[in-house]
Amino acid sequence: MAKPLALDEYRALVGTELGVSDWIMVDQAKIDAFAEVTGDHQFIHVNPELAAQTPFGTTIAHGYLTLSLCSVMAYGVMPGIVGTKMGVNYGLNKVRFMAPVKSGKQVRGRFSLADVTQRPDGAWQTTTNVTVEIEGETKPALAAEWITLQYL
Repeated sequence: MAKPLALDEYRALVGTELGVSDWIMVDQAKIDAFAEVTGDHQFIHVNPELAAQTPFGTTIAHGYLTLSLCSVMAYGVMPGIVGTKMGVNYGLNKVRFMAPVKSGKQVRGRFSLADVTQRPDGAWQTTTNVTVEIEGETKPALAAEWITLQYL
């Protein structure tokens, strides 16, 4: 995790890019494991022979697998807030799956802080814009507004 910042320092980062994660390999084993956990065994994810006959030419990751990788991507680049006792996901806005992640490709997350506001219950609500890029491709895999709550 990036070095935690004082709340005022963190809030001053609104409108800036927080960082870009390391690349994460999305191989067939990861796709198959996600299919097992979720029960989503659609052939475009788990059957290389049938998937080869599609416009993708190979198996592709589930969109929600790609989205779920945002947590581990963020961990390495997004600073925390000093004194945070707990952070939880609150929701997502404007999630768009823009390009498929083919098996064997690497992805990384690009994060920018859009908003930090205090809620009536005292929690700090943060909105982070995330874009998941695919190595060697111009079109990103996904873009979303990620909303979390930080309890100090």
